[in-house]
Amino acid sequence: MQAPKYTPLVGRFPLTDTKYVVVTGGVLSGLGKGITTSSIGRLLKARGLSVSAIKIDPYLNVDAGTMNPFEHGEVYVLDDGSEVDLDLGNYERFLDIHMDRYNNITTGKVYRHVIAKERRGDYLGKTVQIIPHVTNEIQEWIQATGERSKADVVLVEVGGTVGDIESAPFLEAVRQLHRTVGDGNMVLLHTSLVPVMGVVGEQKTKPTQHTVRDLKAIGLHPDFVVCRCERPLEEDTRSKLALFCDVPEDHVVSAHDCSSIYEVPLILEEQGVADKVVDRLGLGERVHAPELDGWRDLVRRLVRPQSEVTVAFVGKYTDLADSYLSINEALRHAGAALDCKARIVFVEGEALEAQDPKAWADLKNADAVLVGPGFGQRGTEGKIDAVRYAREERVPFMGICLGFQLAIVEYARSVCGLEGANSTEMDTDTSHPVICILPEQYEIQELGGTMRLGNFDCDLKDGSLAADLYGATRVGERHRHRYEMNPDYVERLEQGGLVFSGRMPDRPIMEVMELPRDVHPYFIGGQFHPEFNSRPDAPGPLFLGLVRAAMERRGLDVPVAVTA
Repeated sequence: MQAPKYTPLVGRFPLTDTKYVVVTGGVLSGLGKGITTSSIGRLLKARGLSVSAIKIDPYLNVDAGTMNPFEHGEVYVLDDGSEVDLDLGNYERFLDIHMDRYNNITTGKVYRHVIAKERRGDYLGKTVQIIPHVTNEIQEWIQATGERSKADVVLVEVGGTVGDIESAPFLEAVRQLHRTVGDGNMVLLHTSLVPVMGVVGEQKTKPTQHTVRDLKAIGLHPDFVVCRCERPLEEDTRSKLALFCDVPEDHVVSAHDCSSIYEVPLILEEQGVADKVVDRLGLGERVHAPELDGWRDLVRRLVRPQSEVTVAFVGKYTDLADSYLSINEALRHAGAALDCKARIVFVEGEALEAQDPKAWADLKNADAVLVGPGFGQRGTEGKIDAVRYAREERVPFMGICLGFQLAIVEYARSVCGLEGANSTEMDTDTSHPVICILPEQYEIQELGGTMRLGNFDCDLKDGSLAADLYGATRVGERHRHRYEMNPDYVERLEQGGLVFSGRMPDRPIMEVMELPRDVHPYFIGGQFHPEFNSRPDAPGPLFLGLVRAAMERRGLDVPVAVTA
């Protein structure tokens, strides 16, 4: 399925009484604007407010689909097939909401829409400029998204760093939007770095002073300054920043390092941030006391679990953990549900191919094996070796997307005697193309937004491991792939003992494969990406099953109350 084309958002601003919380960043990237945004949203939701969120990405790409995971981290996929920035994954996990393509704005999307309007003559012969045409487009998009979501509060994260050329139109649009909606309808939080220099250990305020000065120079005054620091912000540092940044002392927020990103809402709650935001937005009469007991218990199980297992994650982008962010989080969700830390050990497929002793030791010392998604031939034979090891040694195994496909390749070669079996992605001349390109992909030339993308239903075989894990025989999961199990080989592999327990309704697309439980304690894979639907308080069933199987392999007690 091709991703839906961008549809114009109609209407002129202002549209509703929606309130806005805008988060910007300064000094450098990677300060955790997305986690700050998600945490504020979680605290507002805990008070009974409905929330939505928008991520603004200043890059010229229309979406994140063609970006290198080494440079940008994972590509997150939404229900409607949109390929977006990984921060939208944090929004969905923290806020437990489902988003769509309108929740992600990129420079490419904005300019494409503005140019389309110009070509149609919508601007009535005017000279099209950044101001007002591009900035108006951004404002309309933000407010129309609030209108569509009917949210009390829309969180808007402006990607990049204040001072970047790429971010300038978006920050100007925010300035204009603030002027349009008024002080009581928008709150601005600016995240900054407070480093510690030298052996003295003094927290330095100059970087934050300078970035706030830059923010003011473009007409934006922060209501809160969120300070990223190694240890809690000292009172002297807080007072100095309040003075130089012209914000109240209790609006200078410490966002210090912690053991888990899920602790951040609690750190902000301790400082009364959400209550102050609610007060500034005039929402006091619409909120109740925060309900955070469940979140606190989640954090306790994440930070101080009763037991631990090790999961060997075999991939090809393992040098950057953000390349597999949602899978990492899904394993943490499953571990928390079982009061057990799922410690992830990354293993490069190429290292296994090269018979690297450390890579093989890491694999063999693990309690479970997960072979992840990816594209291209590099490292695939190492991944197949990992599948073979897990199958033969009865180690709990899970395959995702390419991992699912390579598990089929391994079974075809090793058990069914199909010598040279492979995916046509790796070998176009393979004698047994057990994995082949989807029929609708044959004529596609462009790479962006052209895979099978988004949420699709899957029918699960009654009584199968998959059906037991999900507790249902029809489920929906998100997809991102061009290749599939070749339907011509399904019967032959099933005769060899492999079970295709999940299939797409009305089409011969295999979605889940597994081995019978009397053959292997836990061997399962999905063509889809179950990590995208995993939530802190509702872990993905396949991940929950994997961690449970790892615990059973270790002889650990599994909490009775927890079910897949």
